[in-house]
Amino acid sequence: MAESNAESNADWMGSLPAALRSYPLSNLAIPGSHDSFSYWVDEKSPVGPDQATAIKRLARISLVKKIMKKWSVTQNLTFKEQLEGGIRYFDLRVSSKPGEIGQEIYFIHGLFGIKVWDGLKEINTFLEQHPKEVIFLDFNHFYAMDDSHHFFLINRIHSAFGSKLCSVECVEYVTLEYMWEKKHQVLIFYHYPLYQEYPFLWPGNKMPAPWANTTNVHKLLQFLETTLEERSRYGTFHVSQAILTPRVKTIARHLIRGLKNTLVHRNLPMILNWVKAQKPGVMGVNIITSDFVELVDFAATVIALNDLLLEDDESASTS
Repeated sequence: MAESNAESNADWMGSLPAALRSYPLSNLAIPGSHDSFSYWVDEKSPVGPDQATAIKRLARISLVKKIMKKWSVTQNLTFKEQLEGGIRYFDLRVSSKPGEIGQEIYFIHGLFGIKVWDGLKEINTFLEQHPKEVIFLDFNHFYAMDDSHHFFLINRIHSAFGSKLCSVECVEYVTLEYMWEKKHQVLIFYHYPLYQEYPFLWPGNKMPAPWANTTNVHKLLQFLETTLEERSRYGTFHVSQAILTPRVKTIARHLIRGLKNTLVHRNLPMILNWVKAQKPGVMGVNIITSDFVELVDFAATVIALNDLLLEDDESASTS
């Protein structure tokens, strides 16, 4: 992403036209990243509990871990760089480290990433500097965690963001104006029953993210169309996962090339064309996620879709 473009996207929510500030956030087009934290994974740590036993055995060979890294990394940019580039939704998978004393929680995607606490602090620093930007943190996969780990993580979330956390509310009430008035900047989605005990944890079912699970770009785009048509008209946000998922045989055939060179580079232009043809709104796109968000003007393309809502407003007022 060009530096000037990234800079201009750091405050894109605060810069939206006044007419869009009263739109529910569920009706705006918002760029997100898939496996948002995977820009750094630790080859030296054990393979994560999210992997099958056979993979754990294989990974005792150092070359296998190097190959896993090529297929585990789905982003090149840090949280700060993604935020500066306009990304506002983060897809988060977390785990304890089996055998480690204490309740420390790490990001995970095949291999362990950074401590969640370090990521939350990095995000909060950005929010302090950009008080009109709003982010969505979607904790959707938990591994090797009992309730004590969850309590530890939830306390970390509260310590990091404090009064910036937006309590659960009717989705349609949550507009930029609402968030700014209350000085909230963070919505946490927590896919585990303990969310019920905390007013600032939104249930996972308020952030559905249907997954195509395909290597075929045509099947992916058809899936995205179908799931948008089935989107709930009210009461939830919606994630369109514009990502391709490698099969075992894909990885075996292209071991050394990795995800970016095998699936992403080749198909990004078609995926981006699909994004350009979308429209936000009640039955339109809301959050759109991608791998390697910096490879094309992904965030800028998604953000620009919001201009279509203004055109709707103008045509409604002139008719």
